[in-house]
Amino acid sequence: MTTGSAHGSTWRIEVPDARDGVQHLGASVVDARSAPRAVVVICPALGVNASYYGPFRAHLARRGIATVAVDLRGQGDSRPRAGRHTRHGYHELATRDWPAVIRATRDRFHPDVPLFLLGHSIGGQVSVLHAAHDPKSADGVILVAAGSVDHRGFSGSARLRVLAATHFIAAVASLWGYWPGHRLGFGGRQSALLMRDWARICRTGRFAPAGADFDYEAAMPGATLPVLAVSVEGDRLAPRRAVDRLCAKLPSATIDRWHFSPEDGARLDHVRWARDGEGIAERISEWLGRHHGH
Repeated sequence: MTTGSAHGSTWRIEVPDARDGVQHLGASVVDARSAPRAVVVICPALGVNASYYGPFRAHLARRGIATVAVDLRGQGDSRPRAGRHTRHGYHELATRDWPAVIRATRDRFHPDVPLFLLGHSIGGQVSVLHAAHDPKSADGVILVAAGSVDHRGFSGSARLRVLAATHFIAAVASLWGYWPGHRLGFGGRQSALLMRDWARICRTGRFAPAGADFDYEAAMPGATLPVLAVSVEGDRLAPRRAVDRLCAKLPSATIDRWHFSPEDGARLDHVRWARDGEGIAERISEWLGRHHGH
């Protein structure tokens, strides 16, 4: 049984898991100034805490959009930390953590308020898997700086670099028992299984998480929900082709594809967009207006 408790704007959502035991996911709410037009659940990138999205969430709130940001399992305010005992991968995130957060969010807001998943990087990949597994749980998916890590979505030497990097990380995680990204400067502490799933996507282009009892590749083409997919200028980890490659997994979805290049020439990258995201917030607001009429 999954339960969630709210204390003001901060939540702790409990997710029992057969592999990892009870997980406590840290989440927080930023309400819109009036009755929200929609609520967006923000699913972060590896090693990026939910608190990092504060400026971006403020831009959404000013446009009448409430947000719930959740720390990935073992990351930020979520507990316990990833370690040698950790056994979760993409499948557990898509079928346990995402549903728990969505249920807690639905309970917090009026049932008529539409709910959208906003996935950044791996958060976007898992959001697509969740939408394939449970296509009616959310009203749509927003992908920001979220592409497939499939090496075919990268050009030139970047293709070899991403192959080498993902497999190096998976190998270290397997030998060490978990990925010590907090010490090595990338991605934070992560489950070895999650890193092996990640490297497998890079190598094969297929979303086939270890231990999954569900065929995601067979289900994704049937997903028909609306999708806004945003690539970001200067993003080397999710370039345009990588974002397009993730979108190609959803041929039946209604996809609005947009590349964000700030008019003021600000330098952005895979993560920095969240600190200078007013343009993206405005595009999301317009997109929500087209799909929900306000």
